[in-house]
Amino acid sequence: MRIPRPRSLAGQLFAMQVVLVAVIVAGCALFAYVTDRSQAEDTARRQSTATAAAVAGSPSVAAAIGTAQPTATLQPYAERVRRDAGVDFITIMAPDGTRWTHPEPAQIGRTYLGHTEQALRGEVYSEKYAGVLGSSIRTVVPVYGYGQDEDGQDAGDRRVIGLVSAGITIHSISEQVREQVFGLLVVAGGALALGGVGTYVTNARLRRHTHGMNAAELSRMHDYHQATLHAVREGLLMLDGRRRIALVNDGARELLGLDGDAVGRPVTELGLPPGLTGALLAAEPRVDEVHLTADRVVVVNTSPVVGGERRGTVVTLRDHTELQSLLGELDSERGFTQALRSQAHEAANRLHTVVSLIELGRAEEAVAFATAELELAQVLTDRVVGAVGEPVLAALLLGKAAQANERGVELVLAPDSRIDDGVLPTALSARDLVTILGNLIDNAVDAASEAAAGGLPAASPDRPDRPDRPDRPGALRARVTVTAYAEADELLVRVHDTGAGIDPARTDDVFDRGWSTHGPGRGLGLALVRQAVHRAHGTVTLAEGPDGGAEFTVRLPLGSRVSA
Repeated sequence: MRIPRPRSLAGQLFAMQVVLVAVIVAGCALFAYVTDRSQAEDTARRQSTATAAAVAGSPSVAAAIGTAQPTATLQPYAERVRRDAGVDFITIMAPDGTRWTHPEPAQIGRTYLGHTEQALRGEVYSEKYAGVLGSSIRTVVPVYGYGQDEDGQDAGDRRVIGLVSAGITIHSISEQVREQVFGLLVVAGGALALGGVGTYVTNARLRRHTHGMNAAELSRMHDYHQATLHAVREGLLMLDGRRRIALVNDGARELLGLDGDAVGRPVTELGLPPGLTGALLAAEPRVDEVHLTADRVVVVNTSPVVGGERRGTVVTLRDHTELQSLLGELDSERGFTQALRSQAHEAANRLHTVVSLIELGRAEEAVAFATAELELAQVLTDRVVGAVGEPVLAALLLGKAAQANERGVELVLAPDSRIDDGVLPTALSARDLVTILGNLIDNAVDAASEAAAGGLPAASPDRPDRPDRPDRPGALRARVTVTAYAEADELLVRVHDTGAGIDPARTDDVFDRGWSTHGPGRGLGLALVRQAVHRAHGTVTLAEGPDGGAEFTVRLPLGSRVSA
């Protein structure tokens, strides 16, 4: 036996909405009926009161009451007013209740059915009462006049000389209400039909969007969705058609540094770097673009969501911070290997030279040649080892010196450099130090090498003030000077070169990702330097060096400020 599938969410909502619309329409109709009947009774009461008061205030009525046969004058008058006023009866009677007028002439002379005590006291009194014509809303109003003496003259005392009762039967009121209710039912039926059609159309669209799933299935899908969203370690970001964050997972919050109120905010208000913001706002897809945030290197992929119109963008983010650092270290190691291979080749050449001198019988010249080469190679090593006790920095400087020497650039460690072992706290990552110093030295070596070779300046292609560097004779050896020392609570690293320098107007651009004079795909080194300095809560500045080239100065806080 097949268990019937629960009704879809759209079907459940349709049934609920139809019932709800029907209940609302029925309730409104009942309320309108009760209200209309109450209003009809109030209207009848006001109409009967106005009619009775008008008749009681007529001088001809008071005059006719004083005659011997009041009915002869009052009956035609009362009927005429009754038809004109739209009431069912007007009864003019004596103070004792004897009728002088009535719509049914047979009732004239009989006693009025209803309460007249309050009217006799001079008050206007309204009530619902069942009389000769049936139940009615009626109002009794006193008629005032003057009593007469034995000669037929007014005695001068004003008193109640008669009563006037005007009324509208409940049957007439019900007829009026039935007409109104019929019109109301027509309107209510139209509203119910229109509401049903609108509900059907809305739920048909809802059924299409929910793919016919019921509430339990949607809830289960939501649970799977939430579990998947938070289980994915890569960053996932979804933007709506107005470029606002519609969904973000934990990985994206961490990679982009977003707070808990990110959902619903436009991308332009997140404080992201301009390049990354542009990638998120781009209409075309982006594939494996590398961008830098304040602390991380992220690979961005975007894909627009299109369904007849642009509905938003799906963004995936991968963290390449560690990978980029490892690539930097790998490049450094590769450079060290190449330098060692080159040095081994040069050492072999020098060894052959020494052997040849010995074979020629020139032992003294061989000793002098070997000693000079050893002293030259040992000078920088002794200088670095003596000044830099930090093993990572010392190894980096020695390796970079060998690389620079291969390119004809002299790497010099400034005399005032001094970093003892153990000065740098563990919170200051050695990997970040390698990133900072390694990239600065590489850029400086490029600049100095290209300037010495007579090529285009490495750091700036637009220095019209120094086209040929006449102040730099070509025989001057290309040089990069590194200064590194720790004082108080601060580590200072300064690198300047003998290159062409950088146009002062471009100093704010050199740290942007992609700014480079070596063609596309470059320009990441200085951006990584700024990022690493930011992670260490330090600063990096650019100025013109003493040799005319660029001078980069990095200041990194030591102690508790590093991990603040």
